[in-house]
Amino acid sequence: MNEQDNIGIPRWKRVLDVSAVLMALPLLLPLSVLIAVVIRTTSTGPFLFQQERVGFRRRRFMCLKFRTMYCGAATVSHEGHLKNLMDSDAPMVKMDATGDSRIIPLGKLLRSSGLDELPQLINVLKGEMSLVGPRPCLPYEAEKYLPWQQERFNAAPGLTGLWQVSGKNRTTFTRMMQLDIEYAQNKSLWLDLKIIFKTIPALLVQMSDMLLNKKSRPNLVAPKTAMPVRAINN
Repeated sequence: MNEQDNIGIPRWKRVLDVSAVLMALPLLLPLSVLIAVVIRTTSTGPFLFQQERVGFRRRRFMCLKFRTMYCGAATVSHEGHLKNLMDSDAPMVKMDATGDSRIIPLGKLLRSSGLDELPQLINVLKGEMSLVGPRPCLPYEAEKYLPWQQERFNAAPGLTGLWQVSGKNRTTFTRMMQLDIEYAQNKSLWLDLKIIFKTIPALLVQMSDMLLNKKSRPNLVAPKTAMPVRAINN
């Protein structure tokens, strides 16, 4: 890695990110419009929300996503859930894996398929994220990282990554950290392309797991306490 890479995101990575996003726009733009329409017609509120995340070299930025929860839905329980995963080192199963009444119609499909993260392509074009890299973490999560775990911030956060195509929710928090750091130490054009091509099969597995959980377990009742979510009006 040369001096240019030490200053910011490697040049080859920016070329790959911007080129891939621009080539995919003719397909993804109509799909994004359709998703926005579905969100607005099935629930009240904006179709986008933004949330502060920690990215490359611990720089903070506002991460964009399609809204998949009802406005005013409680989010305070997520911090406790994450702490349990970090302390117990259990498989990183999402809170909504067994059903969640906070999720809007078709919201779980958007989340399991990764389509809720399509607005993050804007973050990619702005240079805040990359197509491939560790997932962007929340500030309260970053504060709990051990010294050795800080190395994951040496790579730009991504829409997909080595952890995402290596089992994701079936792995533990420690294993996720190891995979993120492995990517940060060995990132290359070939590795990025390899991860991108593995992403769709990984998402299909994730959607299959979601369908199996839906058939086998009842919905959970969400807590009533709400935390405001920063929304972006259309």
